[in-house]
Amino acid sequence: MRKPDHKRRPRRVVRETDMKAIIAAAAAVAAPLAASALEEPAHQVVVEDGPFQVRAYDPMILASVQVEGSQRDAPNQGFQPLADYIFGANLGAEKIEMTAPVTQTRAVEIDMTAPVTQTGSEEDGWTIAFVMPAEWTMETLPKPLDPAVTLSETPARTVATIRFAGGRNAKRQARKQTELEDWIEARGLSIAGAPEIAFYDPPWVPGPFRRNEILIPVTLEQ
Repeated sequence: MRKPDHKRRPRRVVRETDMKAIIAAAAAVAAPLAASALEEPAHQVVVEDGPFQVRAYDPMILASVQVEGSQRDAPNQGFQPLADYIFGANLGAEKIEMTAPVTQTRAVEIDMTAPVTQTGSEEDGWTIAFVMPAEWTMETLPKPLDPAVTLSETPARTVATIRFAGGRNAKRQARKQTELEDWIEARGLSIAGAPEIAFYDPPWVPGPFRRNEILIPVTLEQ
């Protein structure tokens, strides 16, 4: 009778670097699925040039809050009251679908005769906003329970955009904003409003796979 083999196979040790690679790969697959599942504001692409676009947006309704602090931290402060609102912290406890992107804008008046990149400071107030799904109107949207959350309608507009990856990094965002301003000038367009930072992916998506944009309202050549 053959004796059982008591030798054990060597256990495979998963190194931390391997685990990070596995998580990153899984996130790379999941991130596009997560982003594509969310409704985006209705628009038409007027110009496409690599990472740059000019888009014509339909009117939209925003739920927004004003927060203070650094450019990096402001989205974290503003996200929770807005999430509470769409998850039911409103009259009627209505559930509202999440959309993309979440936008961040300086909560200051901007002198449009000055370069956009030279207005405001890192510690300015910020407006963080969710775009409401197209099925809702100002009449049908439930009133927020939190008085800090306000609803407003944005008219149709044309914006120039630049797309980039990475986490929330003020220096990177400023660099991309400058690139977009230079592209706008080279195209013979005119800046018509304050820049916005748009985030399309949840925080758990690794930086290299995130979709971020700078949006600047513009007027087209007549």
